[in-house]
Amino acid sequence: MGGVRALAPRPLAHARGKPARPGRGDGPAQRPRPLHAAQRGRLHLGRALRGDHRLLAGRAGPVLRPVRRQALPSPHLLRDPRGGAPPVSAGTDTRTAAALALGDDALILSHRLGEWAGHAPVLEEEVALANIALDLLGQARLLLSMAGDEDELAFLREERSFRNLQLVEQPNGDFAHTIARQLYFSFYQHELYGELAAGDGPFAPLAAKAVKETAYHRDHAEQWTLRLGDGTEESRARMRAALDALWKFTGEMFLPVEGVGLDQAAMEALEGRWLAALGGVLDRAGLTLPEGPRTGAWAAGAGRQGLHTEPFGRLLAEMQHLHRSHPGASW
Repeated sequence: MGGVRALAPRPLAHARGKPARPGRGDGPAQRPRPLHAAQRGRLHLGRALRGDHRLLAGRAGPVLRPVRRQALPSPHLLRDPRGGAPPVSAGTDTRTAAALALGDDALILSHRLGEWAGHAPVLEEEVALANIALDLLGQARLLLSMAGDEDELAFLREERSFRNLQLVEQPNGDFAHTIARQLYFSFYQHELYGELAAGDGPFAPLAAKAVKETAYHRDHAEQWTLRLGDGTEESRARMRAALDALWKFTGEMFLPVEGVGLDQAAMEALEGRWLAALGGVLDRAGLTLPEGPRTGAWAAGAGRQGLHTEPFGRLLAEMQHLHRSHPGASW
């Protein structure tokens, strides 16, 4: 053949319009330059916060490879095929139920805030929202660990078994919508953990640590509310619309949760402090407290009963996809 090599055809690569990879006799393949450790770390963290799990799933290389283990998920956490009551509620003691409620609040809001990674208006806000999301994720891990296996509870429960507030599952919307959600929740959470930290209940140690974090979360939401409310006509209109849209979900926050250690009177007092603090911030921002009923999509307390709004199903599908794709794997 006069020194001409006969190359084996590669129909699959050509059919896709891609150049065939060089064979063994075509010289050394050009490999991409390897990333150093810091670059790999930033790449993994950025994609994880954005919900891009392709890297973790191994499509970009064997960075994290699942290893099969013998232990299977706890059967009581899976869906009841007969469609009965959510299995997590059956036989659950009050302390566990309370840990699930508070832990689910933190977990779901952490995921929502993580969706802002790569999309925030300025780099400083990228860092701020990511830090708040990580604070909440840390709280969620501690609380869910009090109720069982944190990974099984986060990734293997069905929608009706989650006990989070409907407020925290609402989509991010525009930036004003996210800030309004943060304003309502961070002011509530700061008051709640302050009350729990002052007591001697099972959540007091965790609350004493978390109340320091929620003080920062509250200040962040307050500063942005002032900036948007006292800014341009458009920013004020967007903030006003966001506050009105989320107002109906705030009533659920102040219903007593059995096992938390705060009765109806304590929650009513907490609600009064929340309203006073919130009203002061909105007044300085040139805004007012919304009017209208403060009940969720079905009724007050629906989220604590396992009833959630439509966006929650899509959130769970994204959050649980990787873990459910490799059941029983150890990472």
